[in-house]
Amino acid sequence: MPSESLRDELVGFAREKGSTKKIRDEVAQLFLEARDDVYRYLLTLGLYPPQAQEAAQEVFLRLYTTLRKGEEIHNYRAWIFRVAHNLGLKIRGRQNPLVSFDPEIEAQLASPVADPEHTLLDRERSRQVHHAVEGLSEQQRRCLFLRLEGLRYPEIGATLGISASAVGEFLRRAIQRLRKAANE
Repeated sequence: MPSESLRDELVGFAREKGSTKKIRDEVAQLFLEARDDVYRYLLTLGLYPPQAQEAAQEVFLRLYTTLRKGEEIHNYRAWIFRVAHNLGLKIRGRQNPLVSFDPEIEAQLASPVADPEHTLLDRERSRQVHHAVEGLSEQQRRCLFLRLEGLRYPEIGATLGISASAVGEFLRRAIQRLRKAANE
């Protein structure tokens, strides 16, 4: 019959194994739910598609590691985007600035072939929107893209390190500029 301390140790080990599986399953579920959103956000930061894919995976690995350490995360989605934001900026800073990335290439590769007229109209509309978004300030773009990913104002503020009211103001100005560009 095992001693009491050995039994306690075995019970603790079994709990830890169950806890690890629970964390792994939780992170796997979050990965399935948010991977594409994180990937798209990283593209908006200017990462090349292969870098954005690797960075998205890295974000979820960091989430797993953080949870394994026992750290508490109150809002997983905001935490994920905050880490993606910081990691994306770090990677973008190391990119070769002489090579430009055209986001339309990614869209063309992903979309099925349509008729030429429809393709031309879509490309022109996309170019106008892209040009209008490029005219926004960096903070306005970041707030807009995070809002499009479904984050709320406080979550966006936490991700970017600004107040929720500043997020609202950046979004208001961004939408105002985009509407103006759409009417021109």
